[in-house]
Amino acid sequence: MAPTRDWILHVDLDQFIAAVELLRHPELRGRPVVVGGDGDPTRPRTVAATATYEAREHGVHSGMPLRTALRHCPDAVFLPTDPPAYEAASQRVMAILRAFPVQVEIWGWDEAFIGARTDDPEHLAADIQRTVHAGTGLTCSVGIGDNKHQAKLASAFAKPAGVYRLTGENWAAVMNDRPTDALWGIGGKISKRLADLGLHTVAQLAAADPHDLAGHFGPTNGPWYRYLALGKGEAEVVTTPWIARGHSREITYREDLTDPAEVRAQIAALAQQVAADAAEAGRLAIRVSVKVRFTPFLTRTRQSKLPAATRDPAELTRAALTVLDRFDLDRPIRLLGVAVDYQMPG
Repeated sequence: MAPTRDWILHVDLDQFIAAVELLRHPELRGRPVVVGGDGDPTRPRTVAATATYEAREHGVHSGMPLRTALRHCPDAVFLPTDPPAYEAASQRVMAILRAFPVQVEIWGWDEAFIGARTDDPEHLAADIQRTVHAGTGLTCSVGIGDNKHQAKLASAFAKPAGVYRLTGENWAAVMNDRPTDALWGIGGKISKRLADLGLHTVAQLAAADPHDLAGHFGPTNGPWYRYLALGKGEAEVVTTPWIARGHSREITYREDLTDPAEVRAQIAALAQQVAADAAEAGRLAIRVSVKVRFTPFLTRTRQSKLPAATRDPAELTRAALTVLDRFDLDRPIRLLGVAVDYQMPG
């Protein structure tokens, strides 16, 4: 009998947004479906939030402009996004997870880390999958590891709707020959810089001198990349509810804005929305930021600290317009945004 010990599981809901839509539109099962914007793929500047596996086979992926997705897959069905529906579905899943005798750390709508003490993590994973599917109709993939890093990678190997264990025992066999960007926390840019140093694989990074890495990437990040390559990672599941540090509102315009008066009116409206969001959340703002994206894709952000924490709409609007005055509005604008940083409890 296997010993009882602590495990980290990563529960990742499969193609979550698309799956929620398919529950509402079962007649679309098996067809390529793309969810994004208002569901009209001919509108400019709207992108895919997600796509079903059938659409992904045609090269469609999250973040792709809907017009491009339409070219890749002209037979796809395009649906508008519905965030309240996804939030409600996510809450049902997380409530199911919390009903197990485990610790649950939520990471967004579609994923959570679970801390569990058991002698059979695969049995627990399968039980979670069955219960989630029975309660919501959604499927999930579950990764099992000694830490969050391993569990997160394992859930990707488990897709779709499978269970996979990645621990110190099989880490080298599974990961050593993979490129460095296979690690959670190393993206394409860092992987390229590592390759420039002759470090192409996980095994090569694991064998690298941490002092050399610190010289190239800094005393924290350099050794951390090697730490990841060794299969290490955080093993603590934090159950404290996540508290937002801020909130933002932004709009991408179908036609570029060129009238400064219209730009000011739009910033004022966004500031009013952010103020309403802060009031609904019972939070106070301490900093205001304004984002301006000029055509074709030049983005600039400016911010200002407020003299006192507030959620007053007039005060936040004045602050946002004052920040806007620091921009040179000398070219057409395709996107505007207003964000606030919240005062944190304590």
